[in-house]
Amino acid sequence: MPVPGRRARYRNESRRGRYPGSRQPIAEGSGPVLLISAGIGLTPVLSMLHELAARRSDGEVWWIHGARGPREHPLAAEAHTLLASLPHTREQVFYSAATTEQRRRAHVADGRLTRDKLIALSLPADATAYVCGPASFMADTQQALAAVGVDPSRIHTELFGALPSINPGLTAQSSGPPHLPLGPSGTGPLVTLARSGISTPLPDTSRSVLELAEACDVPARWSCRTGVCHTCTTPLLSGDITYSPAPLDPPPDGEVLICCARPGTDIVLDM
Repeated sequence: MPVPGRRARYRNESRRGRYPGSRQPIAEGSGPVLLISAGIGLTPVLSMLHELAARRSDGEVWWIHGARGPREHPLAAEAHTLLASLPHTREQVFYSAATTEQRRRAHVADGRLTRDKLIALSLPADATAYVCGPASFMADTQQALAAVGVDPSRIHTELFGALPSINPGLTAQSSGPPHLPLGPSGTGPLVTLARSGISTPLPDTSRSVLELAEACDVPARWSCRTGVCHTCTTPLLSGDITYSPAPLDPPPDGEVLICCARPGTDIVLDM
């Protein structure tokens, strides 16, 4: 029972220039557009890039993104292809925890995407900016944009945060930061848990994506084990999954029930 990734949702939502769940449509006009994101915050601005490509925009488009490294940079190829379809684009990506060779292969800059690095890019002051990422990142970005003269009314932000974990019936437990699963490396498809910076083949012992998340101490949401369905619904950023068992009530397009989902291909999940 394959479940499609988000491309279909992008095609539908890009007509409005809006990522599903986003409150901020992209403005019409020919002025420069800055699409600035960090981590999984690239997802809403990627939808806006789809819209600009669908419009065949001939304006100046800046794509600026910060990630830890290539394994924590989902949809990079898709963004690069869209940028190549537009006539006036500038792409600047930063990797904060990558090797020199990884940065060289990806043609990216070293370090975190900070306020000072944004200012050093000589951004156009007459641009309209769309910013998505952690709260501290967006605050620094707003300061940088103001410092280069971008009108505050042209700076649009959206917090892209995760919902808190829900594990009913479990008492408080102490755990460390997310980590790779213990034991031998798995032989299944590559599973990337984007927010947590985990990328690993599915272990042979994991019957579902939820079991893999728990083995990695990645915060997860579920009520399935107490008889409440759909709490574990999680966005699927790329790839295909199968279900075992098949859910009676499937989740919305572009999302999966991780309690019974297994990767059919390499996948990237927003968790």
